[in-house]
Amino acid sequence: MRNALLLAICCCGMATAADAPYAGKWKMNVARSDFGDTTMTYEQVPGDGLRFTADGLSYNFKTDGKDNMTPWGFTMAWKEGNNGSWETVERTNGKVTATSTVSISSDDKTLTIKTKRVKADGKTSDDAMVFQRVSGGPGLVGKWKTKNLKTSSPETLTLTPKGNNGVVILLGNEGASCDARFDGKDYPATGSMWPAGWTCLVTKSGARGIDLTWKKDGKDMYKSTLTASTDGKVLTEIGSAAGANEQFKVVYERH
Repeated sequence: MRNALLLAICCCGMATAADAPYAGKWKMNVARSDFGDTTMTYEQVPGDGLRFTADGLSYNFKTDGKDNMTPWGFTMAWKEGNNGSWETVERTNGKVTATSTVSISSDDKTLTIKTKRVKADGKTSDDAMVFQRVSGGPGLVGKWKTKNLKTSSPETLTLTPKGNNGVVILLGNEGASCDARFDGKDYPATGSMWPAGWTCLVTKSGARGIDLTWKKDGKDMYKSTLTASTDGKVLTEIGSAAGANEQFKVVYERH
């Protein structure tokens, strides 16, 4: 009798997990996603330095090749490159996770960031982000708005429900995961390429989705809602940085 009861409970949990519309592995469709509201700003600060601001968060740097800690937990080193460009190196937990070239068009209206990013499996992804000038200039100084994004390796997202109690979130390119319950509490985000101090908080959002909050050292960083389509083929994430009123939309397709 006891074994039969345990089996019934297990089967019930398995059915719930299988029936969760958002469950499964998803791959980002860059063309259908929209980051057009997001911006970044460069401004001069005393001492020949610059301040970078995005998502309501900032860090200062000089183009001297030295590492500068960012609010996201990784470091960025800047140095001047060729033909008026800049070279950057991103390090996470002391390891190089991305190298980029930042360049500005001859008419001073477009900024392009070309990045080679290291993935958790050791392979690399070639990304390119293009921004349109909103204000400021000449050069880096000013406000820039996202125009488009291209990548050779779109992000994958795997959501594995834990019965009715929670979900495991796995970001494929970063190899980062967060095993969370639907109880309004923070749970650690882990992974060799994930900076220390990040957590996730997850709650249910209707019958087809979840609300997700990413935090760094207890501070809200990003909030979004992920909702599966009625046919179960598309997962749409709509959200924004906690410190900026700039909405983004990421569209994932079942993978």
